[in-house]
Amino acid sequence: MAKMSVNDNICKGCGLCIHVCPKKIIVLNKTVLNAKGYHPAKVDEMDKCIGCAMCAVMCPDCAITVEK
Repeated sequence: MAKMSVNDNICKGCGLCIHVCPKKIIVLNKTVLNAKGYHPAKVDEMDKCIGCAMCAVMCPDCAITVEK
């Protein structure tokens, strides 16, 4: 099973990962604000993640890590 994690302190909530995810399972976490005042990205349904790492490739801040 693949696991995608976001470093909440680095993520600026740009949403690029949301748009490239083929499974459309990434959303902005509206309940959390990081130190910079942004809503970081998160995965709603981790069991649907296929580990393609498109989100990590697209992230301009290298805030996403994908493990298989």
